[in-house]
Amino acid sequence: MTAFARRARASAGRLHPELSLVSYTLLGHLEESGGCRATDLAAHYALDKSTVSRQVSALEGAGLIERLADQRDQRVQVLHLTPAGTEILAQVTASRRVAFRERLAGWPEEDLRRFAGYLLRYNSAGPGPGPGPGPMSMPDPAPDPGPGAGPGVTAHPDASPPSD
Repeated sequence: MTAFARRARASAGRLHPELSLVSYTLLGHLEESGGCRATDLAAHYALDKSTVSRQVSALEGAGLIERLADQRDQRVQVLHLTPAGTEILAQVTASRRVAFRERLAGWPEEDLRRFAGYLLRYNSAGPGPGPGPGPMSMPDPAPDPGPGAGPGVTAHPDASPPSD
Protein backbone atom coordinates (compact mmCIF):
# COMPACT_ATOMS: atom_id res chain seq x y z
CA MET A 1 0.00 0.00 0.00
CA THR A 2 2.85 2.38 0.78
CA ALA A 3 4.42 1.78 -2.63
CA PHE A 4 1.03 2.31 -4.26
CA ALA A 5 0.58 5.65 -2.47
CA ARG A 6 4.13 6.76 -3.24
CA ARG A 7 3.70 5.96 -6.94
CA ALA A 8 0.37 7.78 -7.08
CA ARG A 9 1.87 10.95 -5.61
CA ALA A 10 4.93 10.79 -7.86
CA SER A 11 2.91 10.17 -11.01
CA ALA A 12 0.61 13.14 -10.42
CA GLY A 13 3.44 15.60 -11.05
CA ARG A 14 4.57 13.77 -14.16
CA LEU A 15 1.07 13.83 -15.66
CA HIS A 16 0.75 17.57 -15.18
CA PRO A 17 3.37 19.56 -13.26
CA GLU A 18 0.85 22.06 -11.87
CA LEU A 19 -1.67 19.45 -10.71
CA SER A 20 -1.01 17.53 -7.49
CA LEU A 21 -2.88 14.35 -6.68
CA VAL A 22 -5.03 16.29 -4.20
CA SER A 23 -5.76 18.98 -6.81
CA TYR A 24 -6.68 16.33 -9.36
CA THR A 25 -9.01 14.70 -6.85
CA LEU A 26 -10.71 17.99 -6.00
CA LEU A 27 -11.10 18.93 -9.66
CA GLY A 28 -12.57 15.51 -10.36
CA HIS A 29 -15.09 15.96 -7.57
CA LEU A 30 -16.09 19.40 -8.85
CA GLU A 31 -16.58 17.98 -12.32
CA GLU A 32 -18.58 15.02 -11.04
CA SER A 33 -20.76 17.10 -8.73
CA GLY A 34 -21.27 19.99 -11.15
CA GLY A 35 -19.83 22.35 -8.56
CA CYS A 36 -20.01 22.67 -4.79
CA ARG A 37 -19.00 24.85 -1.88
CA ALA A 38 -15.54 24.60 -0.33
CA THR A 39 -17.18 23.45 2.89
CA ASP A 40 -18.79 20.59 0.94
CA LEU A 41 -15.34 19.53 -0.29
CA ALA A 42 -14.00 19.64 3.25
CA ALA A 43 -16.90 17.54 4.53
CA HIS A 44 -16.74 15.06 1.65
CA TYR A 45 -13.03 14.36 2.16
CA ALA A 46 -13.05 14.85 5.96
CA LEU A 47 -10.47 17.61 5.66
CA ASP A 48 -9.93 20.73 7.69
CA LYS A 49 -11.50 23.80 6.09
CA SER A 50 -8.13 25.58 6.06
CA THR A 51 -6.57 22.73 4.07
CA VAL A 52 -9.34 22.92 1.48
CA SER A 53 -9.11 26.71 1.46
CA ARG A 54 -5.41 26.57 0.53
CA GLN A 55 -6.07 24.04 -2.22
CA VAL A 56 -9.00 26.04 -3.57
CA SER A 57 -6.95 29.26 -3.53
CA ALA A 58 -4.17 27.57 -5.50
CA LEU A 59 -6.61 26.12 -8.05
CA GLU A 60 -8.36 29.45 -8.36
CA GLY A 61 -5.03 31.27 -8.77
CA ALA A 62 -4.09 28.85 -11.52
CA GLY A 63 -7.35 29.65 -13.31
CA LEU A 64 -8.68 26.10 -12.97
CA ILE A 65 -11.70 26.87 -10.83
CA GLU A 66 -13.90 29.88 -10.20
CA ARG A 67 -16.33 30.96 -7.51
CA LEU A 68 -19.84 31.75 -8.68
CA ALA A 69 -22.81 32.91 -6.66
CA ASP A 70 -25.32 30.14 -5.98
CA GLN A 71 -28.46 30.76 -8.05
CA ARG A 72 -30.67 29.89 -5.04
CA ASP A 73 -28.74 31.93 -2.48
CA GLN A 74 -26.56 34.76 -3.77
CA ARG A 75 -24.64 34.82 -0.47
CA VAL A 76 -23.21 31.34 -1.14
CA GLN A 77 -20.15 30.87 -3.34
CA VAL A 78 -20.07 27.67 -5.42
CA LEU A 79 -16.83 26.36 -6.94
CA HIS A 80 -16.92 25.36 -10.60
CA LEU A 81 -14.32 24.24 -13.09
CA THR A 82 -13.23 26.84 -15.62
CA PRO A 83 -12.74 25.79 -19.24
CA ALA A 84 -8.99 25.57 -18.44
CA GLY A 85 -9.75 23.35 -15.43
CA THR A 86 -11.94 21.09 -17.54
CA GLU A 87 -9.20 20.86 -20.18
CA ILE A 88 -6.41 20.02 -17.72
CA LEU A 89 -8.58 17.48 -15.92
CA ALA A 90 -9.34 15.82 -19.27
CA GLN A 91 -5.62 15.78 -20.18
CA VAL A 92 -4.59 14.25 -16.88
CA THR A 93 -7.41 11.70 -17.03
CA ALA A 94 -6.35 10.70 -20.55
CA SER A 95 -2.72 10.39 -19.42
CA ARG A 96 -3.76 8.21 -16.48
CA ARG A 97 -5.79 5.97 -18.79
CA VAL A 98 -2.78 5.54 -21.09
CA ALA A 99 -0.55 4.73 -18.10
CA PHE A 100 -3.17 2.28 -16.83
CA ARG A 101 -3.37 0.50 -20.18
CA GLU A 102 0.42 0.40 -20.61
CA ARG A 103 0.92 -1.03 -17.14
CA LEU A 104 -1.63 -3.78 -17.78
CA ALA A 105 -0.82 -4.42 -21.46
CA GLY A 106 0.81 -7.80 -20.87
CA TRP A 107 -1.74 -9.13 -18.40
CA PRO A 108 -3.85 -12.12 -19.43
CA GLU A 109 -7.55 -11.36 -19.87
CA GLU A 110 -8.54 -13.45 -16.86
CA ASP A 111 -6.16 -11.45 -14.63
CA LEU A 112 -7.62 -8.20 -15.97
CA ARG A 113 -11.13 -9.41 -15.17
CA ARG A 114 -10.12 -10.38 -11.65
CA PHE A 115 -8.28 -7.11 -11.09
CA ALA A 116 -11.25 -5.07 -12.33
CA GLY A 117 -13.52 -7.06 -10.03
CA TYR A 118 -11.22 -6.42 -7.06
CA LEU A 119 -11.16 -2.70 -7.81
CA LEU A 120 -14.94 -2.60 -7.95
CA ARG A 121 -15.13 -4.50 -4.68
CA TYR A 122 -12.60 -2.19 -3.04
CA ASN A 123 -14.32 0.96 -4.31
CA SER A 124 -17.72 -0.19 -3.09
CA ALA A 125 -16.49 -1.18 0.39
CA GLY A 126 -17.05 1.36 3.12
CA PRO A 127 -19.18 4.43 3.40
CA GLY A 128 -17.21 6.86 1.25
CA PRO A 129 -13.91 8.07 -0.06
CA GLY A 130 -12.03 7.74 3.21
CA PRO A 131 -10.10 10.18 5.32
CA GLY A 132 -9.09 12.49 2.52
CA PRO A 133 -8.04 12.81 -1.08
CA GLY A 134 -5.27 10.53 -2.06
CA PRO A 135 -4.52 7.31 -3.81
CA MET A 136 -6.79 5.28 -1.56
CA SER A 137 -9.84 7.53 -2.00
CA MET A 138 -10.92 6.50 -5.44
CA PRO A 139 -13.83 7.77 -7.49
CA ASP A 140 -16.66 5.52 -8.51
CA PRO A 141 -15.96 3.20 -11.45
CA ALA A 142 -16.06 4.69 -14.92
CA PRO A 143 -17.54 2.96 -17.96
CA ASP A 144 -14.12 2.44 -19.60
CA PRO A 145 -12.63 -0.76 -18.14
CA GLY A 146 -9.47 -0.74 -20.22
CA PRO A 147 -8.15 -3.49 -22.46
CA GLY A 148 -9.70 -6.92 -22.20
CA ALA A 149 -11.74 -6.28 -19.09
CA GLY A 150 -14.75 -7.84 -20.72
CA PRO A 151 -18.41 -6.90 -20.87
CA GLY A 152 -20.09 -5.64 -17.74
CA VAL A 153 -16.83 -5.16 -15.84
CA THR A 154 -15.80 -1.61 -15.10
CA ALA A 155 -12.81 -0.23 -13.26
CA HIS A 156 -11.90 3.42 -12.94
CA PRO A 157 -8.50 4.14 -14.51
CA ASP A 158 -7.55 6.30 -11.55
CA ALA A 159 -8.00 3.37 -9.20
CA SER A 160 -5.00 1.63 -10.71
CA PRO A 161 -1.45 1.81 -9.45
CA PRO A 162 0.11 4.60 -11.52
CA SER A 163 3.05 3.74 -13.71
CA ASP A 164 6.53 4.37 -12.39
